[in-house]
Amino acid sequence: MTMLPRFSKPRGTSNCQSPDPANTLTDRLNTLLNSSGPGYVLSLCPSEQYVITAPLLFTAPNQEISTAGYPTDSTRATLVVAGTVFNGTGHSTAVDGTCGNCDSVKLRNVQINGTRLGAPPLTGGANIEMGGSNADQLIEYVHSFDPRSWSCLHIAEGNLTCTNVTIQNNDIGPAGSDLFQQWADGISVACTNSLIKNNMINNPTDGGIVLFGAPGTRVENNTIWVETNTLLGGINLVDVSPFGGNYSGVVDPRRREPIMRTSSLRSVSLLALAPGSEPITGTTSALMERCRNNQLTGAFSYGIGMTSAKNFTVENNVLIGNTSFIGARGPNCTGNDTTPSPAPFVIDYNTVSKSTTQLDFGSISDGDSLTCVLPPDGGDYWPFGGNPDSTSPAPAASPISTSKHPSTGATAGIVVGAIAAVVLVAVITWFVRRWAMKRTQAAKLEPRYLRDPSGYVQQKF
Repeated sequence: MTMLPRFSKPRGTSNCQSPDPANTLTDRLNTLLNSSGPGYVLSLCPSEQYVITAPLLFTAPNQEISTAGYPTDSTRATLVVAGTVFNGTGHSTAVDGTCGNCDSVKLRNVQINGTRLGAPPLTGGANIEMGGSNADQLIEYVHSFDPRSWSCLHIAEGNLTCTNVTIQNNDIGPAGSDLFQQWADGISVACTNSLIKNNMINNPTDGGIVLFGAPGTRVENNTIWVETNTLLGGINLVDVSPFGGNYSGVVDPRRREPIMRTSSLRSVSLLALAPGSEPITGTTSALMERCRNNQLTGAFSYGIGMTSAKNFTVENNVLIGNTSFIGARGPNCTGNDTTPSPAPFVIDYNTVSKSTTQLDFGSISDGDSLTCVLPPDGGDYWPFGGNPDSTSPAPAASPISTSKHPSTGATAGIVVGAIAAVVLVAVITWFVRRWAMKRTQAAKLEPRYLRDPSGYVQQKF
């Protein structure tokens, strides 16, 4: 018997809906969703912009909003958030799938332009609001960016009954500003037993992927990178609400897990992964989560910061390629808190219990200030580059660093002297050492950190 894929593409979709006339567009699209019943596909036209003044509302099970032909490139139809804004509130959501009867609704192959355009964030919903008291929803091949409010994509918990949402193959961001309290998330999930997989998240500023509990949720094969902003946290598991700090079953250890990349110019990620609860306030413990086999590369203040956690497993997480740890105490750090020096893996043993970690965690006395640090003043923060999927190599540069992964070594300086011969010797020495370092890295770094996890011995405390 032939097995059908879990999410098959509907056959015989109707002609796409025109964005014209523009003055009736939002009402026309919502009327179609409201009157067409279960299984209706609202098909948008490729390469068209749909300027909407209120959210498009799913109303029945198995409905779908998508671009005709299911393109995955810039020809996907674009929903443009353009409703009124007044006094910090207003239109911020393009698509809402949280109705009481929205099981199995799908958002596919579209683009969402939140049009913040550098303005302060609004009080309101994310670009995309899904979940609620529903099951089996799908968001795939969606480009959501520049949200007016706090996130590009939010999966809400409903009455803690949201379950089994799939978020896959999306390109998310940029999102928000790294100015104080003007941040925005890439993907924010509070839905149980969900799957967040194969997403590319570019230039978020608050959290790349944020789990609000979401017990049973798997986070796999995602890439998060920043180029022009400071990112507070790559993957955050820090909120007590709404599941009382329960992260049980999060991240299946049998699968390949997130690739964290920060390959950027003038950017730094303060925390790549933050297992635990409330790293800013250090309160109630988060429970039962696995954080394994993650790869981190780029400029960070802390690779993994662990605080206020119980029954967590954090192991086999590695640094690859060009990695540096930089940062300085910021103006928003609480006066009495100690700001730890930048480092790959840090843990506050005073607030972590019954957990298993890899042995290269460094102890810190206070984990409350891990996200109040700032990049150092001046300079280009190494490494830098563009999309981590790019095949072109990133240029090399020197980091401003207080702690650095030993595999990257230190680049020899070319000392400019008065005698030309001294300069020539310095140049030759620099190139020879660089060649030797690359050979060493190719031969030793990858097997040690990527293929042989035996160097990370578990410890319980």
